[in-house]
Amino acid sequence: MNANIMPALFIAHGTPMNALESNQFTHSWRQLNQQTKKPKAILCISAHWLTNGCYVTSQAKPPTIHDFGGFPQALFDCHYPCPGQPELANQLGKLVNATSTEQWGLDHGSWSILKHLYPDADIPVVQLSIDNNKSPQQHYAFAKKLQTLRSEGVLIIGSGNIVHNIAKWVSNPNGPIDWARVFNQHIVSALEARNHQAVIDYQQHPYANEAVPSLDHYAPLLYIISLQQQGETICFSEFTEQTLETCSMTSLRVG
Repeated sequence: MNANIMPALFIAHGTPMNALESNQFTHSWRQLNQQTKKPKAILCISAHWLTNGCYVTSQAKPPTIHDFGGFPQALFDCHYPCPGQPELANQLGKLVNATSTEQWGLDHGSWSILKHLYPDADIPVVQLSIDNNKSPQQHYAFAKKLQTLRSEGVLIIGSGNIVHNIAKWVSNPNGPIDWARVFNQHIVSALEARNHQAVIDYQQHPYANEAVPSLDHYAPLLYIISLQQQGETICFSEFTEQTLETCSMTSLRVG
């Protein structure tokens, strides 16, 4: 692999409380990223920005969005004061026909993990939305257009969860959750075999409806694996099994 090409990360962000904590998950994020040279900029694709069409944040100073409720005040007091990069937003406009907007910022899918990966908040960050009109196959194909950014010093991060069904856990917190473990391992095994099509066609799995009730948290995974080049390996976090009931905490690094 060309040493000048930046890796790409899929981070299982889990609960927003991870932003405040130092735990096994946040440690695994840093471990996956520890050999990454300092990027010139970061492009985040978060499960929490779904749009009709494709948008990109273009502020010089993107605001920290607290897009949740019911958490301690300390979480709402959290901010990630990184710079933006309007030039990268303009480049994405040409590259993937993304529309620049100042009506969004960095939601918790982005800043809750960046606080651990780059606590100094000194690297420019832009966030790209997930077009709600695209199919899994279309997301995968669309994301390939981002490949060129990796050779320009841009670290691309997808933030979501392979398995994400909070409603199922709320309604039945005592399980069973075997379906979550089985589905998560199915995806991990497919990626280990470099079988991207099985990951794209996840809906064929018998537990797909339970594991991925909506595409939002799964789509960022498709963005990151689509960037895997010939000869590049995927390195997984130590959590390749289910660790938070119905929310998978499997993270990975491409390259």
